[in-house]
Parts: sequence; C-alpha cells; structure tokens
Amino acid sequence: MALYCVGDIQGCYDELCRLLDMAAFDPANDELWLTGDLVARGPKSLEVLRFVHGLGSQATTVLGNHDLHLLATAAGYAKPKKKDKVEAILNAPDAEVLLDWLRHQPLLAEHAQVPLAMCHAGLSPQWDMATARCCAREVEALLRSDQGNWLLCHMYANDPAQWDERLTGLPRWRYIINAFTRMRFCLPDGSLDFHSKVSPQQPHPGLIPWFEQRPTDSSEPELVFGHWAALMGQCDRPRILALDTGCVWGNQLTLWRYDDRAMFSLGCPLYARD
Repeated sequence: MALYCVGDIQGCYDELCRLLDMAAFDPANDELWLTGDLVARGPKSLEVLRFVHGLGSQATTVLGNHDLHLLATAAGYAKPKKKDKVEAILNAPDAEVLLDWLRHQPLLAEHAQVPLAMCHAGLSPQWDMATARCCAREVEALLRSDQGNWLLCHMYANDPAQWDERLTGLPRWRYIINAFTRMRFCLPDGSLDFHSKVSPQQPHPGLIPWFEQRPTDSSEPELVFGHWAALMGQCDRPRILALDTGCVWGNQLTLWRYDDRAMFSLGCPLYARD
C-alpha cells in the first residue's frame, strides 16, 4: 500500500486520472490525500467529486476556499463566481449526497500511521499543532451542525487578520477559516494578508510567506499544503511541502508519493485566467 498526495485539482478530472495512471495508483490498496479545492475553474468538477467520494476511506481531502464557496452557493448564500464551472454539480441528481459528503471533510487532516498532516492554505504562524488541531475541530463541528449554513453565509471577510486566543464567535471562526483556506503572505507581526498572490520571488514589500514565519519543530508532522499556485511547488522550509503547481492555470498537476518521496507531474491545458 502506498500513500499519495496531490495538489489542487479544481475540476481537472482528466489530468488527475492520467497522473494517477502514470504513478500506478491502485484505488483498491493505495491512499490518496488531496489538498482541497477539488472544484471550480476546471471543466469537470462534478466528475472529480464523484471520483474522490467513490474512493471511500482510501481518499482523504481537506476543505479549500473553492470547496467552501461551493457549499455556500449550494445553500443559497453566495452566487457562483463567473469563472467557476459548478453548475453541473448543483444540478446533478446526486448533488445532495456529494455536497453533504464535502461538508463533512476536515480543514486539517492528520495521518493515523505516519507523521503527515495536510491543510489547504497552511497553518497560522501563531498556532502550534495543538492549537491548529483544536481550531480545525471547532469549525468542522460548526459546519456540520444546524449552524453550518449560517457560518457559510457569514464567513466572507478579511478580519480579524491577527490571531488572539480570546477571540470568540464569528471573528474567531472567520480567522480559522481564512488561515486554513486563504492564507499566503503574512505581515511581520504575523497578521494575515489577503491581497498578494504572487510568488515570493516577486517584489512584495513588507510581506513574508506564512511558512517562513513558522518555527521549525521536529515534533510536528510533515505538512503538505496547496492553494498557492504561484509557488509552483517551491517551499524551502524543512518538512513543509507545497503541492499546488497551477494545474488549472495551464501549468502542472503534481502528485507526491510519501513512501519513497517520488514526484509525478503532468502538464495541463489552460482552463482559467485571472
């Protein structure tokens, strides 16, 4: 049995299938971990959801910002973005099953047998793993409760940008969602920036990638994340691996095999533009 991790798919179903074939992924015995954003700008978001859902316990995915927006759209609290291609999901006969399954996916996943964790955007520099775990469980429980739709309706805001353990209610939950699903750069004081999406190699005065602010802690599991396509997989922090390589933007879809650290990449058509 092998453990594979793959970056943001965003509806690029055909490319995912080809990449899994390239790596000899066995759906009966291997595990597939996905960094979130299963849906959105690519042409086959419905097929991606059906495929990952169909893998059952062999698949582990985390919630990304596009996944949460789909849930908010389905609940009637947001409009589909013009560039998203999710109408097929909303109109599918199995939409209720797929969306309920998606709502029950975690913000933070930790493997039970190996020291590996996964989230979509990253871990706040102001959190240790214990805090991150507690924050994830708090919001996950709320999303799955009868208050879940209320949270999906009110989650859209950039503040608070700074973590404070004393935060309560909606400000606390917004920060948690933003850190797990939207974060890229931080300011020197650790507060989150939501404006810049560029590569760290481009000019970004006063901004620091979130992973450069996290202290190195060998007791924490290895962390895999997606979301930041402009990184193109470049993250020089030990034990932190970036897997979003911009599949939907005409770059690559990237798969990593944990067992032997092998990387598999597949070039992709340009499906989306800013």
